[in-house]
Amino acid sequence: MSRPGRPWLGAVAAAALAAASCTRSGEPSAVGTVAVGSPSLGKEAMIRHGCGSCHTIPGVKDARGLVGPPLVHFAKRSFIAGELANTQDNLIRWIRDPTGVEPGTAMPDLGVTLDEARNISAYLERLQ
Repeated sequence: MSRPGRPWLGAVAAAALAAASCTRSGEPSAVGTVAVGSPSLGKEAMIRHGCGSCHTIPGVKDARGLVGPPLVHFAKRSFIAGELANTQDNLIRWIRDPTGVEPGTAMPDLGVTLDEARNISAYLERLQ
């Protein structure tokens, strides 16, 4: 509730809160969303596919790679690969077909299934 003489204060606060939850493109950010999939199965899939050989991934044993970016605080990021808004659908797309999203990327196509990508994204989206 705004104080007398400041009727605009409530509108400014609401606008600031809305802006804080959006990416540069105006799409809602992934922070605070509930991802579909199993984080524990996602962790297993990342180990099986060797994601830690290129990325540092919190909570994944021996995932200390330095080729790709560290995935620390992944859920707080606005963008995936500097191209896509950080949403679960975009992350799944990136994991399954990185060269389709960004030709020439160093990220290899690892043959990740749709279910594995959902689970990996569920794990990564919980890294606050």
